[in-house]
Amino acid sequence: MPERSLPTGFAALDACLGGGWPLGSLTEILYRHEGIGEISLLLPSLAAISRENRWIIWIAPPYLPYPPALARSRMQLSRLLWIEGGRDDETWWALEQSLQSRDCGAVLFWQGVRTHGQWRRLQHAVVRGGSFAVWLHPADLPGAFVPALRLGLEPAAQESLLVHVLKRRGGWASGPVVITP
Repeated sequence: MPERSLPTGFAALDACLGGGWPLGSLTEILYRHEGIGEISLLLPSLAAISRENRWIIWIAPPYLPYPPALARSRMQLSRLLWIEGGRDDETWWALEQSLQSRDCGAVLFWQGVRTHGQWRRLQHAVVRGGSFAVWLHPADLPGAFVPALRLGLEPAAQESLLVHVLKRRGGWASGPVVITP
């Protein structure tokens, strides 16, 4: 049975990923520095999800989301829920509940995954919920667990982004793909 996917909004990246972002599994995005375009890479898909009246949840982002940029991407801001990081147990509870909710179309999180047990719980939750789930973090933070998709990002010329497909289910690593959000 083919994996369900969500178009990325970038034809070259969709081709590299075998159709788009995997749904119902975890995607890991590693970046060298915050603010190189990691969110702009996700905006076309997040905007499409919001227009389906599904929730987009950001859990413990390092910075406040910038509404004017999100609105320019045609995202329905009324469908965005931002959860500030607090105590680890509370943040993990919110993450797990969001991932397994069928009302959530996408869950983005910046919380570090420290144990195999935490990783397994997240995997089970996202399978139950079927959403687009993305763990974003600096490349120097070890990714000790194996997601369905792992991308590495680095800045490129003229506000472009190099996307390296480091690991994907059902295919070899590939890239880089140059994206201009």
